[in-house]
Amino acid sequence: MRLTRTARALPLAPSVILLLLFLAGPIAYCAYIAFTDLQLTGQAQESFIGFENFRTAFGDEAFLNAVWLTLVFTVVSALIGQNTLGLALAALMRRASKPVRTVVGAVVIAAWVLPEVVAGFLLYAFFRREGTLNAVLDRLHLPTQNWLFTLPILAVSFANVWRGTAFSMLVYSAALNEIPKEITEAAEVDGAGGWRRMWHITLPMIRRSIGTNLMLITLQTLSVFGLIWVMTRGGPGGRSQTLPLFMYEEAFQKSMIGYGTAVALLLLVVGSLFSAVYVRLLRTEV
Repeated sequence: MRLTRTARALPLAPSVILLLLFLAGPIAYCAYIAFTDLQLTGQAQESFIGFENFRTAFGDEAFLNAVWLTLVFTVVSALIGQNTLGLALAALMRRASKPVRTVVGAVVIAAWVLPEVVAGFLLYAFFRREGTLNAVLDRLHLPTQNWLFTLPILAVSFANVWRGTAFSMLVYSAALNEIPKEITEAAEVDGAGGWRRMWHITLPMIRRSIGTNLMLITLQTLSVFGLIWVMTRGGPGGRSQTLPLFMYEEAFQKSMIGYGTAVALLLLVVGSLFSAVYVRLLRTEV
């Protein structure tokens, strides 16, 4: 029996070793660095300082501001923006003609496959003072403004929605295709309108897909760096500085690797908490 179990486990050994080496190993090393005062310059050897980096973080107004902006960015661009718009597009494309589905799908997916830096430059050109958005508003005789200065966190949130909605659309398109047509047709015969069918039939039947999509886009949004860095670099005045940008500034611009790694560890904990909540929701039976 033991030999059989060992023989079955042998094919998994290379994967386990690679995970330990390239995933668990770096995470464990980062966890250690977070409890030291390691710096990039001006230091011969780091020393263990316990929870000092974490105490410094929770007493730092810039860190608390980054936490708040990260929550705003995640809720607005992922939980509300990408999730809702992705579901709406999937539902509308189900009823659209084939040419419309082809064109809309191509446009939405094109935004998704663009490199993050390229998407950032495109949205920067769209929102800047002399950009496309203000040109359109000026042509319509509407007031213009420097969107990257007045509303930076909302501008980068919209950019993340524009870039990431395709993933949610694909997830929900697959989920909606799995709903038996007999159920929706029976509800329609019984007099249920579109909104009632969506609320009482469609959403409960794709609840697991909703939970999975929310978990994936939340984790992806928590780690967004290049898009915001290209558009605003966290400014002006830290008003679009989410945790990844704050971590980068502390670790590589101020050379405080220990403190920056502590912030990264806190970000990992936040992502883990979100994942735990979603996994628990997915375990609940429909």
